[in-house]
Amino acid sequence: MLSIKKILMICGLIATTQTFALPQDSRRAGGIAVIPVAKTVTNITYENKPVLVVEGINSMNQIIFGIPLSAPLGTLQLQSSNGPINIEVKPYKYAEQRLSVKNQDYVNPQQEQLDRYAVEAKEQNAIYTSFTPQQWKEFPTFIRPTAGKFSNSFGRKRFFNGEERAPHSGLDIPAPVGQKVVAPANGTVIAIGNYFFNGNTVLIDHGQGLISMFCHLSKIDVQKGQKLQQGEVLGLVGKTGRVTGPHLHWGMSLNNARVDPQLFLAR
Repeated sequence: MLSIKKILMICGLIATTQTFALPQDSRRAGGIAVIPVAKTVTNITYENKPVLVVEGINSMNQIIFGIPLSAPLGTLQLQSSNGPINIEVKPYKYAEQRLSVKNQDYVNPQQEQLDRYAVEAKEQNAIYTSFTPQQWKEFPTFIRPTAGKFSNSFGRKRFFNGEERAPHSGLDIPAPVGQKVVAPANGTVIAIGNYFFNGNTVLIDHGQGLISMFCHLSKIDVQKGQKLQQGEVLGLVGKTGRVTGPHLHWGMSLNNARVDPQLFLAR
């Protein structure tokens, strides 16, 4: 009979050792550009801010760049010591999602709630725009933070009670309340909180502007500043905040761009 730990390992929720591989290259709004560059190319920035660079063992490094969901089609440009680096943003059609939300405060919040959200958004934006040292020797292969079928909800244009809202910036994983949520890669808990839209939330800093986010939790099992290893439990699935049912919202932010979390998983 298999132990619970063995079952979780098979499901990809616990890793005995962290494996390494680059994210998938998908040059679309909400995607990731993986760009090989010579090691002599330095000072790589986007809008005057540094971007994630993985050092190679040969003569090449790899730029790992998050393309914003708001990016228009056409050429997006990074800057470097050797001049501009162009990225061609390609067409990609995201689905639409129409949701019925019973609590009208989550559709048309009152001024007090909007003021609360503004404070929370400012706090989260400071995290997304931060740039700390890398926390890996080689770029890690991420694992699923919880078991369940992916809804492919990332990037969907959303309508709440018929009213259009911003595209969905994370991946929803339907799961029962109380199911374990684990760290998909090594990192440091940079923030925890109960937010108006996101409910109970944990944010993990993986270094160099790469942040993961886990929302709607029923319980938070970590503290701010705590260092986590891949596979460690950070909380439990819930239905706090703006939800239509229990699930985990898993978000990934790279150079302050919300990108598709599935691109970090092994194919």
